[in-house]
Amino acid sequence: MDALVTGTTLAIIFGFGAAIGSFLNVIIYRLPQHLSFVRPPSRCPRCHTRLRPYDNIPVLGWLLLRGCCRYCRAPISPRYPVVEAATGLLFVATFWQFGVSGLTLGYWTLLSWLLALALIDLDTLTLPNALTQPGLVVGLSFAFGRSWLTSGTLTDSLRGLVAAIAAATLGLWLFEAIAWLGSLAFGRTAMGAGDAKLAAMLGAWLGLRQLLLISFLACLFGALVGIGVIALGWRSRQQPLPFGPFLALGALISVFWGEIIIDTYLELFFSLGAG
Repeated sequence: MDALVTGTTLAIIFGFGAAIGSFLNVIIYRLPQHLSFVRPPSRCPRCHTRLRPYDNIPVLGWLLLRGCCRYCRAPISPRYPVVEAATGLLFVATFWQFGVSGLTLGYWTLLSWLLALALIDLDTLTLPNALTQPGLVVGLSFAFGRSWLTSGTLTDSLRGLVAAIAAATLGLWLFEAIAWLGSLAFGRTAMGAGDAKLAAMLGAWLGLRQLLLISFLACLFGALVGIGVIALGWRSRQQPLPFGPFLALGALISVFWGEIIIDTYLELFFSLGAG
């Protein structure tokens, strides 16, 4: 019975996450074009026929339509169901690790935000202020609420808020400094202003320790992918590589395993130092 209840719960959470992923697809497509999220309703981009509600069922709608518009048979990008399924899986994984808690709600919000930002950056090489700035404000609110739930005192909650503001500020300064030094070294823009704003947002949500880990992981993944795509001839040295997806990936790892990674590193560092 417990297994049945757990399976049903996870299925409901997956469906809820996939529905959020469907909305993220709307944001990813419409926000860079400054289009309304509400009007016009979902429609085929080729024949402009309004989609029926059952065509919009997350993941299943695409599968039932076999990846084509019901009316004009134009292909529908497989990225739509992939984003929906990925969001559903992220929601399930978050619930599995953090259970029924404020952290789960907070991390559902953060990971959804990051998925939208990462894909917009991949598509347009931009990280819109319309997402990073509200994300910073929500992150500061999350830091205050998390401290309140942990301590139950206003004093500690305010300390948590101040720490989040400090982490956000340091993240902004750090990435602005990296961008400035990179521009001096390479003679061209090395990093967009949106990356610094995203770093500030992540500092607000996850704190300074996690931000430093995220920055290291993002630089590591960015360097490996950059070297790989250049070596394979998929991109030239002059073509910019979006950094937002690597920050988002680093944040994803940090949410689930950040404290373990940091504590393991510190334990190893101090044990080697003592030896």
